[in-house]
Amino acid sequence: MRSCSNLTMRLLSRLLLLAALASTVLLTSCETASRGSGGSYRVTAYRPKDPDNVKVKLSTSTQHVYVMEGDRLLMAVQGTVGANNTTPTGTFRITNKIKNKRRISQPDAGYPMAYWCEFKPAYGFHEGFVHARPRSHGCIRLHKEAAARLFALVKVGTPLQIARSLPEDAEYGSQVQRLDQSRDPDPPRSLLMSPAWFRDPAGPLLVDR
Repeated sequence: MRSCSNLTMRLLSRLLLLAALASTVLLTSCETASRGSGGSYRVTAYRPKDPDNVKVKLSTSTQHVYVMEGDRLLMAVQGTVGANNTTPTGTFRITNKIKNKRRISQPDAGYPMAYWCEFKPAYGFHEGFVHARPRSHGCIRLHKEAAARLFALVKVGTPLQIARSLPEDAEYGSQVQRLDQSRDPDPPRSLLMSPAWFRDPAGPLLVDR
């Protein structure tokens, strides 16, 4: 009887150990998935006093996006620009805004390009995975935390300057939080195709200072 009891206790101990290991793996996988959809990355954007005085600046060498109101910095974030210098440079204006935009061409028609801010036909800022190196086809990808706030800061007609480098790189570049989502898992296809994908990130998009 005693040997049977000892055997039962050993089996129970092993089952509890396996359950604990499985729980740890599950929590780790959930944490990894959450980093792909936001994780601890947060962006602060300040409400402009005069929206007509807002200007966006993009440095393609650093992939930094600066939103300015005169000399006042409203937001500074990292994006991903086009590989092989495919992001156009020059002076532009935001010509179109579509929060719920989806890709209409193949391959992968229907893929979300949320918070679309167009500045040239077929070129714009939109939500997408941010990489440490230029990788897009010419558009500027932003993390959802940044894309939603850029969308809130600009309007049709907002000026945009894109250059290889900018004075803001030296002045504000150190404030930009580095981000590399190159190893983040793709979200489930069902979520990508759901209207829920276009929900704003938690919290106010713009704050007062």
